[in-house]
This record gives sequence, structure tokens and C-alpha cells, in this order.
Amino acid sequence: MPFPLLDPRNDFVFKRIFAGNPALLADLINAVRAPEPPVEVVEILNPTIEPGELGGKFIVLDILARDAGGSLYNIEMQIRRHAGWSARSIYYLARRLDGQLVSGDDYTKIKPVIGIHLLDFSLFDDLSQARWCFELRDRRQPGIVLDKALQLNVLELPKADRLLARDGGALADWVTWFEHWQEDERMSRITHEPIVQAQDKLSALSASEEERHRAFVRERALFDEATELKVARKEGQAAVLLRQLERRFGPVPEAVRERIVQADESRLLEWSDRVLDADSLDEALGG
Repeated sequence: MPFPLLDPRNDFVFKRIFAGNPALLADLINAVRAPEPPVEVVEILNPTIEPGELGGKFIVLDILARDAGGSLYNIEMQIRRHAGWSARSIYYLARRLDGQLVSGDDYTKIKPVIGIHLLDFSLFDDLSQARWCFELRDRRQPGIVLDKALQLNVLELPKADRLLARDGGALADWVTWFEHWQEDERMSRITHEPIVQAQDKLSALSASEEERHRAFVRERALFDEATELKVARKEGQAAVLLRQLERRFGPVPEAVRERIVQADESRLLEWSDRVLDADSLDEALGG
């Protein structure tokens, strides 16, 4: 019996497929950046995955690549939204600019740094757009670009799956693969050769016991990360609520404190709203 296909949105699986296949990676980059001129990936700068990275929480298994013109690309797959995501992405790209020059170089030697970030979540509330390209442009005249040294391309996969399906083309096919890789009937309709190759490579990875184990280790680390973030967020909400209650009503009894610590996030939010208008501790917590 064949094994279930691994999830290509798992960043370990994503990197295993694309880091060893510059032509596939170039096709994905070109699809996301179209109608920019197509590029050829000539070098993967971080092709290996260290064992410690698989279990490392808060680590993104990204791909760093260089094209024939010397431009640098940072390609990431992310399945969970984190606080500070935008700032982190900009900072990481900017570091690639900083490391290019050595003493005596002039600034004309700087090569563009381009981010390709695929998100399996919605980053923006705008439901009419799924593909974004951020550059140094003038606010009043967005057609005027200060410099193309820094660019961040963001693709929100869930929205793109809905918005791009009717358009067809390479990008729509890639989105379909990332969102519906396990659906044989849908995949059989895709004839774009790079995606056919990607699906074959995914099947080969999925058939390997070692690769399945490594993908599981990575998935477990990401789950642990999400759990830790959720716990930390809930603890923060509980601490804020306790401080609000103490300022309004004085010392909080230990039994009530324990009730707050054990409550889920939705209940903590409900109680935080009540504190604003409640006249007693019992009223704030609903008795």
C-alpha cells in the first residue's frame, strides 16, 4: 500500500524538493514574480539541512539562491503567522544587503535581494488580492522606484487558491499543487512540467522511511512551537486580566486566580471586556 504523500508546505519537505532542483526553484520564482523577466537560478547557497534545524523551534528552513545576474533570493514557506512577521522578514532581507560589501567596495556592487515568501495563511484583510510585491517606491507616485535593491514578494496561498484558479497559468498551477497536492483528480489536470516533476519528487520523498521520519520531526517541532506561543499568549492575557481586576476591586482570592489561570483564551477575552463596566469581581467574572 503506498504511503500518503508528505505535505509540501512542511518547510523541510519544501526545502528538500526545491533546494536540490534549481530549475524547479527558478520556475516557482518566475511564476510568483511575473511579469518580471524570468531568471535562471545558478546556485543554491544553503542546500543542506542540519539535523539540529529539524527540531529547532522558531527556525525557518529557508532557501537562499543566486541567479545568473548575481541577485540573491530568499525563498520561504510558512504555515503559521507570528507576531512581528513583517519586521522579521524585512530585517532578514536587509541583512543580505549588509553582507555584500567589503572594505573598498562601492555601493554600485550591491546586488538586489529579493524575498519570495509563501504563506499558508492570510496576512492582510483585503480579500481581493493574494499576491503582493513590496519595494522602495514613492507614496504619491508609486510608479517611481527609488531602488530595486530590496524587494519582498508575498503570496497568500489560501486566497490565491480562490483568486487565481480562474486565471490559469504557472502561478495558479503552483498554488493548486501547494494546496491540493494529495487530490489525484485535480493534479492530473496540471500539465505544467515543473509541477509534474515536483509531484514526482514529492512521491519519492514520501516513499522513503527516513524522509518521512525527518518530516515528522520537523512537523512536531512546528507543533511544539505553536503550542508554546499559544500558552505564552494565554498566560499574558491572564496576567493582564488579574492586574485589571486587582486595580478595580483589590486583591483577587486564590480560588478566583486559579479559575483565571485555567480559563481558555475566549473566556479571558470575555472577562477582560466585562471588567470595564462591572461593579464587582463577581459581576466581572459572571458569578
